[in-house]
Amino acid sequence: MNLIRHSQKSDDACASKFNAQRFQAFDLVELFNQQFGADYNTVLVAGAEEPLYQPASQTSPQHIIYFRYDYFASALHEVAHWCIAGEQRRKLTDYGYWYAPDGRDMKRQAAFESVEVKPQALEMAFSLACNKNFRVSIDNLSSDASNDEAFASAVLLQFETYKRIGFPFRAQLFLNVLHDFYETKA
Repeated sequence: MNLIRHSQKSDDACASKFNAQRFQAFDLVELFNQQFGADYNTVLVAGAEEPLYQPASQTSPQHIIYFRYDYFASALHEVAHWCIAGEQRRKLTDYGYWYAPDGRDMKRQAAFESVEVKPQALEMAFSLACNKNFRVSIDNLSSDASNDEAFASAVLLQFETYKRIGFPFRAQLFLNVLHDFYETKA
């Protein structure tokens, strides 16, 4: 598997016409919302300038996972974060995590990568279930504070570990839905 460094901002901008037609973020929204909307009171919503998880509140009765514009990979990535977040974290905006924008120093980049290994390993599994290429994202292109190859290796190792010991429960449910929809083998 070829893991490519990229920025989620460029996400699917270079998709071929075939991929643009085949890989519609709307499909992911429908699949996710059908699988988790009722049981988890959580919906996936496209169109955000920046990804955000917003727990249910007095003004919004549902938990909402917002992903960037209509980017397929952004949807998969944000679902991956949700699949990992425990019950208490799902009560917090963005699961209680911080986000530092592009340009992180080495210390902040290492912290970022340490919490991104598992979600990106799930995103890899989701991408494969969709028969779509996966690209590791260090999300820090204006800095040299990352060892791309080491991070890509860590993501791949976590993916292989999940394959061996099993995926988190909600991730496995979503994988099953993706395998069925995209007619890929589990």
